Amino acid sequence: MNAQTVRQTIAGPAGALECAIDAPGEPPRGTAVVCHPHPQHGGTMDNKVAQTLARAFVQLGYRAVRFNVRGVGGSQGGWDEGRGEVDDALAVVQAFREPGRPLVLAGFSFGGYVAAAAARRLPDDARATQLVLVAPAVVNFPVDTVPSDTLVFHGEADDVVPLSAALDWARPQTLPITVLPGVGHFFHGQLALLKQLIVRSWPH
Repeated sequence: MNAQTVRQTIAGPAGALECAIDAPGEPPRGTAVVCHPHPQHGGTMDNKVAQTLARAFVQLGYRAVRFNVRGVGGSQGGWDEGRGEVDDALAVVQAFREPGRPLVLAGFSFGGYVAAAAARRLPDDARATQLVLVAPAVVNFPVDTVPSDTLVFHGEADDVVPLSAALDWARPQTLPITVLPGVGHFFHGQLALLKQLIVRSWPH
């Protein structure tokens, strides 16, 4: 993401996982793990929305950890249809979270499914303090019911995950969605606005 980005490999359930860590200038207030979009459609931890999430978290004072799921970039293993990819996210959480400090889970598109599923599987005494989903892939994956304070951002003109599908998922949960007018799935030209909205919406 920038010259200060630290690349690190950790042990994952299917082999090594490639990670990228960005830290704020001062001691971090917590750790934010960012999950990238669908690997079979070119999604990696260097995706621009994933990088935007990381930048927002660094601005908020968190250490941001992006990672490539199994079979992507320098990460070993192969595509597991979303199951093993959640295990990968949990391995990254285990490797980087600091006891007693806040944990944020975030994801874009397929990564939104991964983040929500990982959050659901964390034990009660080690829950994420915040979940952030950008255009979660509710049409192709069974995105879990999420905590009521989850931050969700979606483009009005999303042609990959239609806004109507996101609203159908959110409605039974009475979950608000922040809609960016006229914006597509990849937030082209609106990444700065997305980052600003995340920072402005931060509850902690």
